[in-house]
Amino acid sequence: MSPALRLGFPAALLSYLIWGSLPLYIRAMQHTGALELLAHRVLWSVPTAILFIAVAANWRDVRAAFTGSNLKWLTVSGLLIGANWAIYIWAVNAGRTMEASLGYYINPLVNVLFGMLIFSEKLRPAQWVAVAIAAIGVGVMTFAFGRVPWVALILCITFACYSVIRKKVAIDSRAGFLVEVALLAPVALAWLSWFATTQPGGRWLGEGGWDIPLLMAAGPITAIPLILYALAAKRLRFSTIGMMQYIGPTIQFLIAVLVFKEGFGMTHAVAFGFIWTALVVFTADSLMGDAKARRLARSARPA
Repeated sequence: MSPALRLGFPAALLSYLIWGSLPLYIRAMQHTGALELLAHRVLWSVPTAILFIAVAANWRDVRAAFTGSNLKWLTVSGLLIGANWAIYIWAVNAGRTMEASLGYYINPLVNVLFGMLIFSEKLRPAQWVAVAIAAIGVGVMTFAFGRVPWVALILCITFACYSVIRKKVAIDSRAGFLVEVALLAPVALAWLSWFATTQPGGRWLGEGGWDIPLLMAAGPITAIPLILYALAAKRLRFSTIGMMQYIGPTIQFLIAVLVFKEGFGMTHAVAFGFIWTALVVFTADSLMGDAKARRLARSARPA
């Protein structure tokens, strides 16, 4: 396994495990409201990102991130991820976690498409089969909703576009994330100030008590998976990242059904089966392809 894959694969896996479990945290903080929680996610992410950069002593990338086209593109990616967070928090609190998970089921297919169109990545025959199986599963799940799943579509589009920008911007993942949240922080602080000082029941740190450390935890909970994801995006094929992404929405889906008791029928079970079959096929082919590449590399070495 190459050094890039050795670092990128566990980084992507851990980020998806954290994202998959995020509905539990959001539902626990439901009493704070979607915009209030969003503001805290942004604000507490700033010191978290600074801490990561200080540990790595990587201030050079921070300076580079605040200049030229890097700043322009990171502004766009910051707006995209901010919109993604807002819709996701609202969806979980509105009892639409399953629909939100559908958005992240669709997203890998869009990532694979972007990988081909933007990054000139090519799929092997077995990987095409996996994509087709996953597309059938997503279609079945969409049919199960019986309507246009606008929450899912917005989540899918915003995160897919965010992923493309973060892969193309040649900036360390921690520095890029710091720029994104630093640009969003003034808006978040202005909204929270307005909310705390002018609205009935407005407050700075939730209802006090356990709300204070839980709101502060929104920073690490937000920063760690995004930094890991950006790190993985620079080291793995975009299509590989796309197929691995099924881990997160599957955990969200199970939480929606088993913990939040959202509706689950035979149609959902069929869709679930298609999607996981696709993941198994794609993963198996990727592992065999990597093993073949290693054998070829060894055979090409001079004796």
